[in-house]
Amino acid sequence: MSLQLSFAEASAIGPREENQDALRLVTPDPALAASKGYLFAIADGVSQCADGGLAARSTLQALAQDYYATPETWAVAQALDRLLLAQNRWLQANGGGQPLLTTVSALVVRGRRFTLAHVGDCRVYRWHAGHLQRISEDHVWDQPGMQHVLKRAMGLDQHLVLDFLDGELRLDESFVLLSDGVWAVLGDTAIAAILRDQPDLHSAAQTLVSAAHLAGSQDNASALLVRVDALGESSIGDALVHLQQWPLPPALKPGQMFEGWQVDTILGQSQQSLLYRVHDGQQQPWLLKTLPGRLHDDHQAGQALLAEEWFLKRVAGRHFPEVHPASQRQHLYYVMREYSGSTLAALHADVGPLPLAQWLDLAERLLRAVGMLHRRQILHRDIKPENLLLGDDGELRLLDFGLVYCPGLSEDQPCALPGTPSYIAPEAFGGAAPTLQQDLYAVGVTLYFLLTGHYPHGEIEAFQRPRFGVPVSASRYRPDLPEWIAQSLARAVAADPANRFETAEEWLLLLEQGERHSLSVRPRPLLEREPLKVWRTMALVSLVVNMVLLILVFRG
Repeated sequence: MSLQLSFAEASAIGPREENQDALRLVTPDPALAASKGYLFAIADGVSQCADGGLAARSTLQALAQDYYATPETWAVAQALDRLLLAQNRWLQANGGGQPLLTTVSALVVRGRRFTLAHVGDCRVYRWHAGHLQRISEDHVWDQPGMQHVLKRAMGLDQHLVLDFLDGELRLDESFVLLSDGVWAVLGDTAIAAILRDQPDLHSAAQTLVSAAHLAGSQDNASALLVRVDALGESSIGDALVHLQQWPLPPALKPGQMFEGWQVDTILGQSQQSLLYRVHDGQQQPWLLKTLPGRLHDDHQAGQALLAEEWFLKRVAGRHFPEVHPASQRQHLYYVMREYSGSTLAALHADVGPLPLAQWLDLAERLLRAVGMLHRRQILHRDIKPENLLLGDDGELRLLDFGLVYCPGLSEDQPCALPGTPSYIAPEAFGGAAPTLQQDLYAVGVTLYFLLTGHYPHGEIEAFQRPRFGVPVSASRYRPDLPEWIAQSLARAVAADPANRFETAEEWLLLLEQGERHSLSVRPRPLLEREPLKVWRTMALVSLVVNMVLLILVFRG
């Protein structure tokens, strides 16, 4: 079941010469609504400034246009915060020396949750089962005579501070967004009475506005009401599988044509996926990924496959496989480009520990790819040499998005521990929620293994509950390592996430600075370079000392 909403709005100029209130409702297509949600906003321009109406209208126009242009994987609060901060700078720069001020309350409703961003003195209420609850704060001075003077508003200060509230939706509840021209005159008791007497949203919105002016409001009056008629899905995968109820493809055979694709061969089959090599009309190779037949009724497997495709499309770039639009498909699968090359696991198996210069180049490219994922709020959760393809075109690509997690969009099964044990961060074994530090830990183990052929905390078997202490220094296996590389790896695979790098960019900067210092090989101890000479010299010295001692004894 997808999220179902009803909504209504009303606004009146009242005795003012201009209506400086603004309302905005954005209801995107179902796929975008599943990831970004529905946007409802109210703004009240400050009449004492240069042009309060312009400030209110431009703020809501920018919000409505730009919110849906932000990455679909961004958290709602993150997107609203960045956009409103940018709009705050615009208001300050375009007032012609006079302040452009407005209040704003923006509500995003998605799936089973809501997010509210608020600044100023519009009010937002929740109305449910006859109970009215205010969920916004009035940012006004509380001194006598100053109750309508704003202390926080858009355009007022260089450093805008917004209030955010996130919560669970309730079936049949309504959100009520009001300008101060309504709530300041009616009060909560009268507002609740109108909502109780007017179950129709359009009638309720109009009645709130009309009643405010009848009660003597001298301001513009606006109301925006949103009712939750049906709760949505809890994750993006749920929503996608609901939108696309496709059957699995039949068993495909070499040489067969299937929905415009020529089947070449089966490349791989596991308990969870089935992979074919196919060619398009220009004989370009692609990979068609679907589910094995035994999973034809498995909702979670279908959810995971479509979510994998959805996330891959949101990170299009040189470090990730290209996904084909496949607009004509009628079955449950997706198609991504096939690249020639070898995985870093295969490369390590062939040549052993990588030379420092090659390793550093790959490390920097891997961190750029992971940083791009994290900036989009995407956690890969299965970074390892087997999922890193060094293409014949020279590009390093991160593969296999089957375990990708996005806070607010993804949902794990209870007790799930996705990933490969030796690359899973210590805190994940204890049930910690996915974080980017866990991804960076996997990057650290990957790079450590490519340099040494070992694991910093030892190899971990499936279902093992390991204990983590101080990682073994990579220099133990590679005495030629510059100390700064060994130290950076030790930090990356620290057992305590607080001791790791905070971001991929932080680690990348350290590597780039270290590379500029040089990749000079650390001098090896003489014992390692010439062990036979060292022991012979020590034996000779010991013999001489013993002879001297004997002579001294006989003389005594």
